[in-house]
Amino acid sequence: QVQLVESGGGLVQAGGSLRLYCAASGRTFSSYIMGWFRQTPGKEREFVAAMNRSGGYTSYADSVKGRVTISRDNAKNTVYLHMNNLKSEDTAVYYCAAGLRATSQPQGFGSWGQGTQVTVSS
Repeated sequence: QVQLVESGGGLVQAGGSLRLYCAASGRTFSSYIMGWFRQTPGKEREFVAAMNRSGGYTSYADSVKGRVTISRDNAKNTVYLHMNNLKSEDTAVYYCAAGLRATSQPQGFGSWGQGTQVTVSS
């Protein structure tokens, strides 16, 4: 398994931008499909975005499409989530995940980071 550590969360005003980082350990980072999920208290973990191994294919939740960009640098073992035009409903703990198959379901990802809090003030 790969170890994941997120960073970059924080407090931002509505309409602002934030970039999340997820650093992975190990030499097999490029073999994983990477995803970002988010979760608020009392709710299920929600898919945000995912990217295939090479970075040539991405998928996004409808709720963030057009405002969020996922990218990865396999040489740096890092995946990013750039969020623009943030809304109060984007407030959540954001998790980075690594998996071996293309899916938007949390169950399809076997490795998870500890999460980073994003708070959007209105």
